[in-house]
Amino acid sequence: MKFSDISKEDWESLMPYLDTCLLPVTGMTGKQSPWQATKALEELGEQMIGLETAYKGRMVTYPALHYAAIGEAFQQQVNLICRNLKQTGFRHVILITASPLIEELAFDEADLVLTPATAAKGREHVRSLVEELWRESQQEAEEQVEA
Repeated sequence: MKFSDISKEDWESLMPYLDTCLLPVTGMTGKQSPWQATKALEELGEQMIGLETAYKGRMVTYPALHYAAIGEAFQQQVNLICRNLKQTGFRHVILITASPLIEELAFDEADLVLTPATAAKGREHVRSLVEELWRESQQEAEEQVEA
């Protein structure tokens, strides 16, 4: 489900079900030619489609972060965005990128970072990582209730 599909009126009632934000990170630097920019967007889109379709009732895709000065400042910016998204009501934030430059950075505030290396292992592997994240989160919540 895309962020633009959710109205202000619907958000409160949908929030318990739509607990995961998918945040695409293109990682373009502005040095890409038009065909390279197109390729970057297509590769990212190919990675996202399987998740968006499989988890439409649980995951909301937010607008992509297209341009970045790859480095510590960008890393801090993305971590802040992840924190802010959680404050709006998302329990999980999953970053997804097709850029090898992005996979070298650490995003501590993201619950999962899906990279080209992850995608290379196939859609089933990616889905298993997402579902494992949800299972672990559910187990933690159950343990807190029991304590």
